Amino acid sequence: MNSFDREGAEQASEPAQSAVRESPPGPQKRDLIAGLEKGLSVIAAFDQDRPRLTMSEVAALCGLTRAAARRYLITLEYLGFVTSERKMYALTPKVLRLGQSYMHSARLPRIVQPELHKLAYSMKEASAAGVLDDADVICIAATSAGRVVSSTLQPGTRVPAYCTANGRVLLSSMQQAEVDAWIARQTLAPLTPNTITNGERLRIEIARARAQGYAAVDQELELGLRTISVPLKSYRGDVLAAMNISVHAARVSMDQLVNDCLPALLQAQANLRTVL
Repeated sequence: MNSFDREGAEQASEPAQSAVRESPPGPQKRDLIAGLEKGLSVIAAFDQDRPRLTMSEVAALCGLTRAAARRYLITLEYLGFVTSERKMYALTPKVLRLGQSYMHSARLPRIVQPELHKLAYSMKEASAAGVLDDADVICIAATSAGRVVSSTLQPGTRVPAYCTANGRVLLSSMQQAEVDAWIARQTLAPLTPNTITNGERLRIEIARARAQGYAAVDQELELGLRTISVPLKSYRGDVLAAMNISVHAARVSMDQLVNDCLPALLQAQANLRTVL
């Protein structure tokens, strides 16, 4: 173990009391609309691995009775968000309206996209920005600059945070106790032979990203995909998102990725900090 790994391991094992951050109080239960929460959970139950679901599967995934799942699916079908065929349900394109509402109204993607465009075309490589959503990173803006290196580099796609550069950068902004709790909840699946699946090694990589101010990942999400990422901070220093450059491993080594792409990423980071 090198000196940084020892330091990272020590940092990862600091007492939780020194790393606890107070969470803002949540809303009162009486102020929440349970039906809306459950209806959205039904929509979220469909994904790339589960594009079509039965009523019973929706009930099991969402913690509903079969009768309740039936009512939610009937309502969503009536509203045009769900379609059914032979007792199988699937989302309709109308669901995209929900994501488009964010993309068209949110300030962050609109501010980040022009900088991504400049970065990608100056480097002739793909670039994307993402935010953390529990176990995943959601892409909120992207441009390929003519380099199609991965299908995940487009707005709206989700990728696991543990094996991506954007994910590790975003995790590195969290307190250590939060990182430890987050890792404990994850299933660290080996997506490629390079994927880090050991919790302690992942802690060290997150600590490395925190110390260096960037993360570089070598073919852990997909074979052939190398990525380097930096955090996007507001003028107050809060981490709002992460921005990356992605390259094909056959063209760019890890040393080249850091030496050639990191300065451009840091410049884009500085430019955005004045307006975020």
